[in-house]
Amino acid sequence: MVMHINRQEVRNYDLYLFVITVVAVSIFAFVALSVVPERTTNSRISQLAFISDPEERLTFETVLDNTADNSPALWTPTVSPVNLGMSSDVHWFSFVVTPDSSRAVSYLFEIDYALLDSVEVAVYPPSSSSAIVRYQAGDNLAFDVRPIANNTPLFSLPLSAKPQTVVVRVESSGTIRMPIAVWEEREFIEYAASQNLALGLFFGFLCAMAISNIFLFFTTKNRSFLFYTGYALSLGLTLASLQGLGYAYLWPEQVWLQGKAVLIFGNATILFAVLFSRHLLPIAEFSPLVDKISQVAAWAFGVCILTSTLLPYPFAIKLYLVMLAIIVFVAMFIGGWLSFKGVAIARYFSVAWLFLLVSGFVVSLDSVNIINLGISTSYLLIIAGTVETVILALILAINYSHSYDELITTQAFALEQEQQASKAKEDLLEVQKRYQDDLEYKVEERTLELEITLRELSEVNQELERLTAIDPLTGINNRRHFDKKLKSEGRRSRREQTPLSIAVIDIDHFKRINDKYGHAGGDACLIHITGIIQGMLLRLSDDLCRIGGEEFALILPNTDSDGAYHVVEAIRDRIEKSPIMFDGEAIQLTISAGLATSIITDEDHAAALLRLADEQLYAAKESGRNKVLFKPISG
Repeated sequence: MVMHINRQEVRNYDLYLFVITVVAVSIFAFVALSVVPERTTNSRISQLAFISDPEERLTFETVLDNTADNSPALWTPTVSPVNLGMSSDVHWFSFVVTPDSSRAVSYLFEIDYALLDSVEVAVYPPSSSSAIVRYQAGDNLAFDVRPIANNTPLFSLPLSAKPQTVVVRVESSGTIRMPIAVWEEREFIEYAASQNLALGLFFGFLCAMAISNIFLFFTTKNRSFLFYTGYALSLGLTLASLQGLGYAYLWPEQVWLQGKAVLIFGNATILFAVLFSRHLLPIAEFSPLVDKISQVAAWAFGVCILTSTLLPYPFAIKLYLVMLAIIVFVAMFIGGWLSFKGVAIARYFSVAWLFLLVSGFVVSLDSVNIINLGISTSYLLIIAGTVETVILALILAINYSHSYDELITTQAFALEQEQQASKAKEDLLEVQKRYQDDLEYKVEERTLELEITLRELSEVNQELERLTAIDPLTGINNRRHFDKKLKSEGRRSRREQTPLSIAVIDIDHFKRINDKYGHAGGDACLIHITGIIQGMLLRLSDDLCRIGGEEFALILPNTDSDGAYHVVEAIRDRIEKSPIMFDGEAIQLTISAGLATSIITDEDHAAALLRLADEQLYAAKESGRNKVLFKPISG
């Protein structure tokens, strides 16, 4: 049914559209231009050049040699950002990083483009062809392989007071794009904080729109809200994929998905946008043929979601861009055609798709270096996506508001026909007023109940998380907590370069105790020993965990071998001198312990330290029990 809106309402909605658009553009443009610092090629980078290596003859050992295949004449000087278009050839990039001063400075080197398949980096000292450090990153590798966990490739350059040559080998099935920057650590932290603020505002906005609309769908059963939710989520995931945030936080282990994410979620975004537009606009009432075309377009993008997982990336992305250009022009045509037919909200559709068209066109010009934007093109897409999302939300609100108003008007007209008297009209208005007040009260009540339920659910989840880390018998932390704590303290030891000590403690002849006194006696012994050990730990950072039946583990951060041995030996002595009374009989207890101490140097070092402590425990048992054995290890 065609929505009829009077001219005054149209003028009001035009004003709302103008104000909302200006506010949205202003806010996100301010964030992109002011909060996020402009990326420019800084003075630390010089002699930037690249060379194509389609036959893959060059290596990091030969790339700086002056040979026939690698003469200086073959290298092409360039400036950042470099954009070589779509190419499957291997490309080598070389540039010199010159410190700002004569003091030794450690820099961070970033490639502000998250969609490169393979990136290898080597750093060479002056007048040398031997690399002092090499790194790997890219979408073809698991995210945890990256030397620094960042959404874009980020590498640490060695500390040096002299210029260093950086060589980058890049291979990708998509666009070879190299916007590079060299940061001091403080500069990068400030930049990352500002960037995270801008992206947080945008993605938080999309999540808020999606959550509110999915709740509206569940309460109204109106599919428009469902399609809008799908559009908002897909748009967010598309831009998260372009920024590398999806790979960093959502699917870091899914290398295959990262290679296809832009295509999958990009097609899903247009699919939901077409479904949303087709559901709200009265296309079928004016032309069944145009409605059929829009339906086929939706199916086409749905099929592309599946085929994008099978087709080669270069072909699939070109197909997507062509289809996107066609659907945007078709959408604008339909919007203008329906506006001419008197459908007021169609003009807002045209404006929304116009923003997407203009932003895509500008990004395309920037990609081929016809124009050079002062900010990353992804921020322009974020601004356009925000404006389009806001306008589509306005259209949805207008449609729903008028559908609701038409329903109320129809009911009022029917009642007025039945009631011929003025008193009946007044009664009807009163009933309507009470109904509306009651509805508003119920909405507020439901919202409050939902908030309370969500808060209670959060508290239950937090309590459940706490309980899953507690051993129910002894009340101390369990093996699950121990594994997390060991990894955390290992990283802390590596970061602060402090010693970490681990002790593995086992109750001697515990099976005999269980056999003689039963499980109740064994449990009493476990609780007794737990109490003794806890009473002797004086620091909050020391952590006692039960990691097996009669086996305990003790994590002692910032504790050297002598200190750790003193603590564990004191515990062993106290337990030997503190028998437990059970059923009127004294049970003499002793323990054996293995101890290992080291300064952690890598991710696997802490696990190796635990294995060594466990080996020392086994040796203590083999050599007579009731003793503490210790063996230091180096990094």
